[in-house]
Amino acid sequence: MAPQRQVDPAPVSLADASRFWLQLGVVSFGGPAGQIALLHRELVERRRWLSERRYLHALNYCMLLPGPEATQLATYLGWLMHGVPGGLIAGGLFLLPSVLVLTLLSSVYVHWGQLPLLVAVFALLKPAVLAIVVVSAWRLGRRALRSFWLAGIALAAFLALAVLGLPYPLVVGVAALTGALVGRWRPEALLLPPPVGPAVAGLVPGPAQALLQPEPIHGDHTPTPAHARFNRRRLARTLLIWALALILPLAMLTAMAGWNGTLPLMARFFTRVALLSFGGAYAVLPYVAQGAVEQFGWLSAAQMVDGLALGETTPGPLIMVVAFVGFMGGWTTGAGAVAATLVTVWFTFLPSFGFILVGAPLVEASRDNLRIGAPLTAITAAVVGVIASLALFFAGPVLWPAGRFDAAAALVAGLAMLALVRWHWSVLQLIGVAAGLGVLMQLLAPR
Repeated sequence: MAPQRQVDPAPVSLADASRFWLQLGVVSFGGPAGQIALLHRELVERRRWLSERRYLHALNYCMLLPGPEATQLATYLGWLMHGVPGGLIAGGLFLLPSVLVLTLLSSVYVHWGQLPLLVAVFALLKPAVLAIVVVSAWRLGRRALRSFWLAGIALAAFLALAVLGLPYPLVVGVAALTGALVGRWRPEALLLPPPVGPAVAGLVPGPAQALLQPEPIHGDHTPTPAHARFNRRRLARTLLIWALALILPLAMLTAMAGWNGTLPLMARFFTRVALLSFGGAYAVLPYVAQGAVEQFGWLSAAQMVDGLALGETTPGPLIMVVAFVGFMGGWTTGAGAVAATLVTVWFTFLPSFGFILVGAPLVEASRDNLRIGAPLTAITAAVVGVIASLALFFAGPVLWPAGRFDAAAALVAGLAMLALVRWHWSVLQLIGVAAGLGVLMQLLAPR
């Protein structure tokens, strides 16, 4: 009997992709590790929009940049699928729900304080997100750590972050340097074996089903789309638009409020935040707190802590807590809470879009370049250790709140891992069920 042919990949329209990016933005809880896991689960495993290697190649570039990795990864993948419009839509819709929710919660906060419903919902969301992060580390490690060298890099990255507390940029930099050296002297130690089918990647249970699994739309050997190829004229045009998108709004705000007005100050300050945010939100939030609380007096230290709690319990990147800071600064100074929020979000995330739209064509051109690929492969291994360390960091406050073991949270996390691994739930399903049960528990709770 002749083997069955793999199904040809079906094209994805920009409208269909846009609906997905919006859904993703609504449920993108869990910080960068959870969001990267969500993107991998949905785009690589379920939808087959791109292959494992192309996903990791894009992720490695985003890990090197300042700014929120998951947002930049969504922008990159949207750009790869549908060009500049796809990148802008993917990144924008990934952020939009977070901006709207945090603006609404900021308004609630200044008028009535925090809502009990949020506490109930996130009591279930947090252990569910912990399960997503743990399963993500396991799945990525199973695919990426194909040699002794790569496993050693992952373990070293985990120990460097979880035990030694070394800065994240240092860990990624050392991993890249190690990859460059090993790639020069022992390149075979970093090269992954060529894929022979989806079953090799562990995407489906057996070879018979693998034959029916569609090839990725952007596979390992799929030619680079015309819009994703490097072009000097396109690069110059992108750089010019990026510069104008930064300079023109700043000039307009300065003309309206003066150089030292609240909104121009916010524009300049949060641009610096964007350029300094290596290592995730936790690495840059002390700088944000120092400027917003001590230097400019936009909010109090206690309000900053409350804003961080709101940022932790809403979708989108944790650095979106700057929207709360901007809202409070506009509210306190009289510059306008919503206007200040929009200014803060624009100048915080504009650099991320520029880095992707300018650099992604160069990254795509480097896919078969061993000199560039070896450091990026080592970064992939380090990312496994980074996600594992984040899982350990996240497990503390989720499973041992106030220093006491929470058996209910552990049960929820265990059931969530079972749902992901054994029952093959999507992350979207898991987040939706956890949030729905949280709402139901709050409604049924005795008053």
